[in-house]
Amino acid sequence: MTQIPRKSKKNKPQSGIVSLFTLLILITVTGCNQTQTTSSINTEQSPQLQEAASTPIQKSGKIKVVATFLPMYWFTKAVAGDTADVTILVPPGTEVHEYQATPENVRAIATANVLVKNGLGLEKFLEPTVKNAQNPKLTQIDTSKSIQPIEKISPVVEAGNQEEHDHEHTGGNPHIWLDPVLAKQQIINIRDGLIAADTANKNIYETNAAAYIKQLDYLNNQYQQTLQKNPNCTFVTFHDAYPYLAKRYNLKQVAVVEIPEDQLTPTDVQKAVNAVKKYKVKALFGEPGIDNKLLTSLSKDLNLTLRELDSLETGSTEPQHYFQAMQNNLQTLATACK
Repeated sequence: MTQIPRKSKKNKPQSGIVSLFTLLILITVTGCNQTQTTSSINTEQSPQLQEAASTPIQKSGKIKVVATFLPMYWFTKAVAGDTADVTILVPPGTEVHEYQATPENVRAIATANVLVKNGLGLEKFLEPTVKNAQNPKLTQIDTSKSIQPIEKISPVVEAGNQEEHDHEHTGGNPHIWLDPVLAKQQIINIRDGLIAADTANKNIYETNAAAYIKQLDYLNNQYQQTLQKNPNCTFVTFHDAYPYLAKRYNLKQVAVVEIPEDQLTPTDVQKAVNAVKKYKVKALFGEPGIDNKLLTSLSKDLNLTLRELDSLETGSTEPQHYFQAMQNNLQTLATACK
């Protein structure tokens, strides 16, 4: 599959939070209520959109499925294979947390049979977009169904004003795809939703899902065997994407430090240094593809190696890329926690 070029992170908060873990701010998505897996949007539909919505199956014989962002695309494509036409709404490398829907997104949903989302309030843009699409026959698959969200997450330390507070998210932290065990439940939810929408291809969806789940089981075993060698590894991030991963494998994400990219004074930098020193951590994690001199300088002041963890929101559209990126993350964690 084609490698998607990394895009600049759009819609980052103006404070300029720059690392993988910076998405913490963005995770502060006040909750959209979770939609049940097969719920429909009951709005009056225009004749034009009624005609468009019936087009995909009539022309290709396949159901048309739209996935919100890259991990949801991987999982959906893995289950659907070539049996369904699967497309993605949010371009890889673009911030999903603050994404603004386009007219193309509305048209895609208007002509879709199935919409697959992460849930837990992550895709704020969806509710008005689905409403505007006027597709009452749309089936929505919420992949977070039956997953218990983590409500309490790490303290947030704001380097600029030395304020520390507990960040709360009404729907819970949404980064469930970074835990292979929870990813299995997401695959199951997608499988069941696709079967409900396209019963004729039940066997294909079941077979494909089982194959992907087998890989997730193997990945989980690798994480367990590798990370149990150095339990209770403490780390600080700049983006709160990893509480599920940390909980699963007995790691300790002790804090998330918000570091603005621009207009930092030497005092601000020292505040960030002091905040990280407070937690006496073993590891400091940044974001792939971001060359930030401030974070590099910070890591030197702390005598910690700045390493990269990937939240898997950019990369190839090939479903196997999930496992490649997660293997890279495992190697990074294993090295940092020694």
